[in-house]
Amino acid sequence: MVLNDDERYKARIKSMNEYTYDWKPENYEDPSKPILKITKSSLGTMKWCPKKYEFSYIQRLPQDQTEAMRKGTVLHNHRENFFNEFDIKKAESMNNYEIIEYCNSLMPVDEYFDISLTVAAFEAQRFIEAKAENKTNEYLPIVNEGMFDAEITISKDNDGEPYKGDASLDYEPFTLKRDYKIHLQGIIDRIFIEGNGLIPFEYKTGKWADTKISEMRQEMAFYELLIHNSPEEVLTKYGLTTDMKVTHWGWYYPAANHITVEEKTKRAMTSVMYRITKLIYAYEQGEFKEKFYAPMCSKWCSFFGICPAAQEDTWI
Repeated sequence: MVLNDDERYKARIKSMNEYTYDWKPENYEDPSKPILKITKSSLGTMKWCPKKYEFSYIQRLPQDQTEAMRKGTVLHNHRENFFNEFDIKKAESMNNYEIIEYCNSLMPVDEYFDISLTVAAFEAQRFIEAKAENKTNEYLPIVNEGMFDAEITISKDNDGEPYKGDASLDYEPFTLKRDYKIHLQGIIDRIFIEGNGLIPFEYKTGKWADTKISEMRQEMAFYELLIHNSPEEVLTKYGLTTDMKVTHWGWYYPAANHITVEEKTKRAMTSVMYRITKLIYAYEQGEFKEKFYAPMCSKWCSFFGICPAAQEDTWI
């Protein structure tokens, strides 16, 4: 008996191992086998270098824990705790100076306190403005570090033509062998609400550069995919409803005191869908090619020592 997509999905969710990076497309019809899992991080790694994706997510090779990774984890925890502890009613009774001091007091004193103070000042100013506009009800995020799961179907008829001309995508024409339902998963830093519109917001602890705009938009489009395709029970857990739509998105780089809030762009969603489709195609072909550039790879890739392209370059 051939199962349809809904029946296959119901069979999968009963299994112990529903989703995997070590995916075999030839087993897609078998409901006992897991379907492909894609996260924002895995998709980003694939764009950086397909071979690094294979090392990281399929072979599961260990990577070095860098200072940047530790810093990111610590500061993300600080910001999550800030919103969990912020008391709206208490802050509403304060003057501007007291609001600044209150925000500072919610930040732990550690080796990253300088960045935390920048964040505290930003949040204090944001609350002062919300208070002046009688919008303190919109100050706190409706979602604070929320885990989302979604299922989407990628069509085999998607040949990549709409993405032609986007240099950031390494466009090449290809055709999948069939339609695939895949699983998207991710943690969204924050989602704010304005009116009935949702604003996913990303917090970044690294350096800002204008060249990151395209990548940030694609990250936010991935979040939009997660939100709009998550089942109702996931949305309900965070106080969201199916009629709420992403209207804007934004990101904040406190180390550079950089913040962007903008209307969502259709182009970014188109680019993300192409990247997902291209990832599936790599699985179909069983080929994850290296993108090698020695100055960058030697500095930022934990797998430089075992990369075939690096070894060949060294011998040359």
